Amino acid sequence: MICSEILLPAHAPPEYADRETLWNAVEKVERGKKAQLAYSFDIALQNEFSMEENIALARQFLLEQFVSRGMIVDFAVHSPDKEDGGISNPHFHVMCPIRPMEPNGKWGNKQRREYVLDENGERIPDGSGDYVFNAVPTTDWGSPDTLERWRQAWAELCNAKFAEKELPSRIDHRSYERQGVDLLPTVHEGPTVRAMERKGISTEKGEFNRWVKATNAAIRDIRKKIAALVEWLKEVKDELSKPQTPDLISLLQAYYDRRNAGAYSQKARINNLTEMNALFNYLMENGIHDLDTLENRVDALRESSDFLKTKMDIQTAHMKEIRKLPQYLSTYRELKPVYDGLQKIKFTRSKEKYKAEHAAELKQFYEARRKLSAEFPDGKLDRHKLDAEYARLEQEHEETYAQFKSIRADSQQLWKIKSYVESARKNQEQAQQQNHRKQEQEI
Repeated sequence: MICSEILLPAHAPPEYADRETLWNAVEKVERGKKAQLAYSFDIALQNEFSMEENIALARQFLLEQFVSRGMIVDFAVHSPDKEDGGISNPHFHVMCPIRPMEPNGKWGNKQRREYVLDENGERIPDGSGDYVFNAVPTTDWGSPDTLERWRQAWAELCNAKFAEKELPSRIDHRSYERQGVDLLPTVHEGPTVRAMERKGISTEKGEFNRWVKATNAAIRDIRKKIAALVEWLKEVKDELSKPQTPDLISLLQAYYDRRNAGAYSQKARINNLTEMNALFNYLMENGIHDLDTLENRVDALRESSDFLKTKMDIQTAHMKEIRKLPQYLSTYRELKPVYDGLQKIKFTRSKEKYKAEHAAELKQFYEARRKLSAEFPDGKLDRHKLDAEYARLEQEHEETYAQFKSIRADSQQLWKIKSYVESARKNQEQAQQQNHRKQEQEI
C-alpha cells in the first residue's frame, strides 16, 4: 500500500475519515441483506509520471469529479504489478458509498418515488391503497453518461499532464471502435491472471491477449506498408507513366545492374541474381508489369486485409461471449430466487416496491437469461458444445492469421519493389543532372 486516504465533502461527519467508522455506518443504514453499498472503480495511472505526480493527479481528479458532487471517496494506491516484459502497471482503487450525504450530515435516500399520472394529471391507483410509481435514483452517480464523463475527465487530466511535461504520449477513454482505430481490443487480465502468467502458467486470457497482440502487429505492419505504397504511387505514377520514362521492369533491372556493378564477390552477384529472379517471378505470377497493375495489387491487398479484419472482429466478439456464458449461468442461478420472488407478488404496489429494492439484481438476472437463451434456446447449457464452438473459432483464427501472414509477405515484396524503383529513379535523376551540368560546362 503506497497511499490510502478518505476524502470527505464539507458536510460529512469528520469521524467518517476513519475507514472502519465509515463503512460500518454505510452497512448500518441499509435494511436489505443484498443492498448495494458502494460504487467501485479501478483506474490506471501512467508510467511516464512519478508516483508522487500520479498520486497528486489522482487526488485532484477525485476532489474535482467526486467530492465536489458531495461523494465520500475511499481510495488507495497499490504497489504496481509487473506485466509481461517487466512493464509497470500502476493503478488506484476507489470506493464511494452509493447513498448521498444530506447537508445535515445524515445519509440520504438512493431513490425517490415518481408517481405515474393519467391523462388528467392525476395519480393512478395501484388497487392496494397506494398509487403506481417508478423508483428514480436521487443522484446521477450510477448513470452510464456520468461514468462516460468521468472517464473523459480522467483522460483529459492525464493528457494535460503529458503536455505540461512535453511528452508525446496521450490516452483515450474511448474504445478502439469509437476512436475509429481498426485494431482488436484485448481483455482485462487482472492481478490473478498476471501473477499466473509471470510464473509461466498459461491462462486463457493470456493466450487470448497474445493472439490479439500478434494479430494487431500484423494489421499495423500491413496497413503501414499499404498506406506508404499508396502515397508513393500517387507521387510517382504520373512521372513513370510517361512514354519516355522506363517501365517498372526496366527500373528494377537498372537497380540490379547498379547493385551488381558494386558487388565485391561472385557470391554477392549470384545472390543479387537470385533475388532479382524471385522478384520478377513474383511480378509475373501476380500480373504486375506497370504502375497500374501494381496499384491494382495494392488495392487488392487493402481490401483483403479489411475483409479479414472484419472477420476477426466477429470471431473475437463470439469467443468473448462464449467465455462469459458460465458466469452468466452462475449469475442466473444465484439470482433466480430474486426473480421467482417477483413472480409470486400479486399486487402492483408491492411488485413495484420489490422491483425498486432489487433493481440491480433483476437487471443482472435478465441480462444473464437473455445471453443464455440466445445461445441455448432450450435452457440447457451444453459445455461440450461451447468448447467445440470455441475450438472451431480458434481454428478459424489460425486460418485467418495464415492469410494475414500471406498478405504481410505480399506487402513486404511490394515494399521491396517500391524501395528498388525509388533507388533507380534517384540514380537516373542524378545521372541526368550530371549530364546537364556537363553540357552546360561544354557550352
